[in-house]
Amino acid sequence: MPLYGQVVIGPPGSGKTTYCNEMSKYLTELGRQVAIVNIDPANDTLCYEAAVDVSDLITVEDVMEYVKLGPNGSLIYCIEFLEKRLDWLLEKLKNYSNYYILFDCPGQIEIYTHHNSMKNIMLAIKNELDLRLCCVQLIDGHYCSDPGKYLSALLMCTSTMYQMELPHVNILSKIDIAVKHRSKLLFNLDYYTEVLSLDELLNALQNDPLTARYHRLNEAIVSLIEGQNIVSFIPLNVRDKRTMELARKNIDKANGYVFNSQENKSAEMLNSVMQLDVNDFSFDILENVPNIDSLDT
Repeated sequence: MPLYGQVVIGPPGSGKTTYCNEMSKYLTELGRQVAIVNIDPANDTLCYEAAVDVSDLITVEDVMEYVKLGPNGSLIYCIEFLEKRLDWLLEKLKNYSNYYILFDCPGQIEIYTHHNSMKNIMLAIKNELDLRLCCVQLIDGHYCSDPGKYLSALLMCTSTMYQMELPHVNILSKIDIAVKHRSKLLFNLDYYTEVLSLDELLNALQNDPLTARYHRLNEAIVSLIEGQNIVSFIPLNVRDKRTMELARKNIDKANGYVFNSQENKSAEMLNSVMQLDVNDFSFDILENVPNIDSLDT
């Protein structure tokens, strides 16, 4: 029987570690056995108990001290070292053959956009352990407040989706903060989640004196993103089980997860009280976040 899991990636501060912790709890409620694997050698403040921790093999701090590299170079060194010592990770993962696995990954985006080690690690794990993985990319919702940042996020997601060669789900994390400060957003929530006509975004960039000088570059980026047309986002607030369930459904669909009988009952109970689709979400729906305990099943 194949195993399933998520490769949780995204820029620094996008909420990857918090997501892994909360998604682990949520999936456990559904009846899954979940193991979180930390493969971020710079993450020394875990809010969960890691089943496997790359820090037992190598850390950024040690590389900085003994190899004399800077923080970014040290992280690349660590990931390349993990690729060479992949046997260590595979042996550890074999102890969790009946678990749903969440990989908590580093925040250095170049290891997902054009560096090959992370891709090679995940493809090797996928093939060696028959592990069906979905790449879950978290983008901080505050990127929506700035047209330039949002455009860069779209370009980064497009690049990552091709580079990682895995089923992919993009998530706008901390959406509750975006809702709280929605007066600073130029468009409605569905514009950002569905990635609607980027002509409007291009106009906003052209009207900004700081970005107007780069109009031809912005046009080229917009043309590239629209030409590929592969990016959309799921809104997520980890305190709102409706958005957690929406993320879970899309991720399970992406990697082909098959429910067991107990999970199926729990999922049916959840769906009976949360009949929502991504197109249903709006600022008004997300403004009043329910108490998470009130939705326990």
